[in-house]
Formats: sequence, C-alpha cells, structure tokens
Amino acid sequence: LDTARQELEEFIPHVRNISDSSIKKMAGRDLARFKQFKKQGIAVKFGRFSQKENNQIRKNIEEFLLITGIDSAEKLLFTSRYPEDKETINRLKADHLFCEKLSEGIPRPWRLIYYRARKMFDSHNYKGRYSTEEKEILKKYHALHGNNWKKISELMSRSNLSVAMKYSEIKSGANYGPWSKEETQKLTRAVEEVIRKRIEKEGGNSLSSSEKSHREILIDREALYQKLPWTEIGDKVGTRYWRQCKQKWTTVLTNKMTKGQQPYRGTRGLQAKINLIKRLYEMKVEDDNEVDWEELSNAIGDVPKAYVQAKFYKLKVTCVPSWQKKTFSEIIDYLFEEKLPELEENL
Repeated sequence: LDTARQELEEFIPHVRNISDSSIKKMAGRDLARFKQFKKQGIAVKFGRFSQKENNQIRKNIEEFLLITGIDSAEKLLFTSRYPEDKETINRLKADHLFCEKLSEGIPRPWRLIYYRARKMFDSHNYKGRYSTEEKEILKKYHALHGNNWKKISELMSRSNLSVAMKYSEIKSGANYGPWSKEETQKLTRAVEEVIRKRIEKEGGNSLSSSEKSHREILIDREALYQKLPWTEIGDKVGTRYWRQCKQKWTTVLTNKMTKGQQPYRGTRGLQAKINLIKRLYEMKVEDDNEVDWEELSNAIGDVPKAYVQAKFYKLKVTCVPSWQKKTFSEIIDYLFEEKLPELEENL
C-alpha cells in the first residue's frame, strides 16, 4: 500500500489525502496506465473534460456495446436499474475488461472517467429546473433515506449529482430575491477576508495583527475572482447559496471595473457580441477549455473572465438551435455565419 501511494504521488500530488481503499483501486486501475502515458510524454489531467475526451468516452462506450451485445449505454452504466439483466451485464463487463476499455486513451483517474460517462449517458440528467413540488418531495426522501443519493435519484428519476446538489442548495436556506445592501456588504467582507488570509499565508505573517487589519493590500486583479473558496464564502454570507455568491461577486466586480457603464446593453452590447463572436471564430479552437477567457475579456471591456463566459453561454443558449448536440467549433461557426450578420445589421 505504501509503495503504491509513493508511485501514485508522481502523478497525483494530493494522493496523501486519498483513503487506503481508493489507493488500492487506483493501483489496480490507474497506475499502469499512468506509467504508459508518462512514456508517451502525456501528463495526467484533472478538471473539466474537453470535447476530445468526451468523444473518446463515447467511442469507448460504443465499441464496448458492440463487443458485448449490451443494447444501451444506460444498461452498461446504470446496471442496477435493470435487475432482470444485472447478472448477465456484470458478467460481460468482467469478461471483456470494462474498466480498461472505458479509460482507453484518456489520461485521467478511472473513477473520474466513470463519473463523467455516467453523467453523459444518464437519461435522468438535464431534466430542467426543479418545481416547488419536487423540492418538497426531495426533502421528504432525504428525511427517509439520508444521503443515499443513489436511492433518492431512482425515486425521483433524476441523476445522483442533481439531487445531491439541489438538496445542498435547499438546506442552505438560500434567499432567492434581490440582494440587500447588507448581504452585498457581507459578501464583500467575506471575499476580502479569504483574500487577506491567502496573502498572509503566502508571506505576510511578520505583520502585527493591527497592521494586518488596517493595511491596504495590493494584489493581481485575477486574485479577485480566480480560485476563490465559494463554499466557504457562501457559509460566511449565510443567506445565499455559493453559486449565487459567485454570480453576485462577478456583477459587483464588473460594475467596479466598468465604472457602472453596463457594457452589454444597447449599442455597446451589440458591438460587444460582435467582437466576442469574431474573436472566438479567429481563435479556431476545438474546445472551450482551450479558450483564453482572460485575454478575451477586452472584447467586451475591462471585465472579469467569468462575465465573458456567462455572456457567451447566454448567447449560445438563446441563438443556437440544439446547441447541446453541437461541438464547440460548430457552435462558433453557427454564431459567425448566422448570428453575426444579423447583429451587424442591427448595429
């Protein structure tokens, strides 16, 4: 076990925080793959999956279905939903090395690939907003079954991740109305507090407590919105869910950075959309993970990159038919060929 942990540490820096049982599984499923990727000069990846990786997962699943004769990805990945076929499917998965096949060509831990595949092929996923009735039902199921999200997801025909995240949001007692002045001040203080702590940890420990509480700090602009601990900030605000805090903070920063000019409205808004589409088209990238959103922010104005990402998301959702089924490059091509001429005419 110690040897496996030491070998895995080369590929996964945070391996010391992983449980013994998970280390054993990773030693069997991942270590040999990681070493093979290293020989090819490929680093192990974490974070968001790229379009290329998603396509590789689809390819791996399709090939495994052809080999085994299992008739759907849902049966393969959610076998417990089909009790009458469960024994046969599990035998086929073992005989044809499902773990190895699913992770083929993807330099990530097997567990993350498996979770991503389940999210992609879950017919219970992407079912839209929860109704008031569904939220009440979710609270009742949680009272009965606790954090057994697998059981609750089956009862509600929603994905495990969806019901877990929605319950987390509900139990936070989040307010959904307009932000009050007091809430905004709490948010600002919470963000300032975590940034100060970070700076002090990185080298400001020699200052007295009085100096720490009163001195002004100079930081890079990116530190105001990148990699902030939003769950912690949400807890400090108390009345808002972490995602609401993140969205509100982007709005606060945008107003500060643009001096309240609202760069995405009126004529300026049309020009900003035109600039954004043109710049994305010129980049010729295949996946949104390859986009330098920080560099792109000046297409709209002096704004945080999260603001640009949010505006692009709204643009594709409102303007591109069946955008969920299109690749990133297909979305950009559609915006450039179909939407751009209309925006330029309106301008």
